[in-house]
Amino acid sequence: MNKFGLLPVAILLMAGAAHAQNTDSLLKTLNPTDKKETVATTFKSTHVVLSHSSETEKKHDLDLRIRHHFGDIGGKFGSAHTLYGLDVASDLFIGLDYGVSDRFTVGVGRSKQDEMYNFSGKYKLLQQNVNETMPINLTLFAQMGWIAREPFSNSEFSKYTNRFSWFFQSIISRKISSRFSLQVMPGLTVRKNVSDTRDPETLVSVGFAGRMKLSKRFSFVADYTLVNGLSRPTDLSQAYYNPLGVGLEIETGGHVFSLNFMNSEYILENNFITNTKKSWTKGGVRFGFTISRNFTLFKSKNKDPEKRSDIY
Repeated sequence: MNKFGLLPVAILLMAGAAHAQNTDSLLKTLNPTDKKETVATTFKSTHVVLSHSSETEKKHDLDLRIRHHFGDIGGKFGSAHTLYGLDVASDLFIGLDYGVSDRFTVGVGRSKQDEMYNFSGKYKLLQQNVNETMPINLTLFAQMGWIAREPFSNSEFSKYTNRFSWFFQSIISRKISSRFSLQVMPGLTVRKNVSDTRDPETLVSVGFAGRMKLSKRFSFVADYTLVNGLSRPTDLSQAYYNPLGVGLEIETGGHVFSLNFMNSEYILENNFITNTKKSWTKGGVRFGFTISRNFTLFKSKNKDPEKRSDIY
C-alpha cells in the first residue's frame, strides 16, 4: 500500500526537478497567457471505458452522460436466452459534470446498482506541455458514493454511515503522440459495507488505461484495474475479478458515443473496483454504451474560442 501511495509524490518530485533545470521554461509554463505550450486532449473524453481519464471539463461546460451496462453475453446467465445479455440491464447511470474552472470539475449522478448516488470532484494539478518542461498530466479525483436502497437484512446498514463509500485516485497521463495516450491510476477505496470479514474495508488499486486514435472519428480505448493481490486476498469465499474494459469511441460533433465491452456489472468506481464478480474467460463479459453530450453555458462570459472545450 505504501508503494502506491508514494507514487504520485515521486512523480511530483521528478517533475519539480525538471522545473528547476530551466528557470525561463518554468516561468513560461506558469504564464497562463501562454496557451500554445499546453498539450491538448490527451484523451477525448473525461472517461475511458470504466475509469475516469485525466481530462476535466472546461470552465462553464456541462457534460450530460448516460451509461448502460447489459447482462452477460455468455455463461450461465447469458447466451441466446437473454439475447446475449441485451434483455438485461445490469446497471444504468445518468450524471452531470460541470466545469467550475478549466482545471476543476464537480459531478453528481445516480446508478441503478445499489441505487447509488455519487458526488465527485476532479482537479488537474499538472498539465503536459509541448516543450517537455512538464512531461505528464496529473489529475486528482475524489468521489463519495451513497447507497439509497433498502437493506437486504436488518444488520446490513446497522449504522447509517455504512451506506457511504469514498474513492480517491491520482490519474497520471501522457500523450505519447498525436494518436496514442497512456495513463496510470493509483487509487484507494474506503467502504464499510463488506460481506466477508476477511475482505478489507480499505482497498488499494492500480489502474491502467490507453487510447489509440484510429481515424478522425474513431478511437480504440481500454482500461484495466488491478485490485486482487494488492490489499485484497485472492482466496475469499466470493470470487472477485479485476475490471477490464475495451471500447470503440466515436466522435460526432458535440457528442462522444462509446461502444464498450467489460466484465463489470457496475459503473461507478465505488462499486466496480470492489464488486466485480464476473470473468472474461467464463462468459461474464457484457456489452455497454456511453452517450455524452457537452453544453457550453454562460457564453457571454466565455467568448474566447480558446476557452471552449477541446475534448468535444
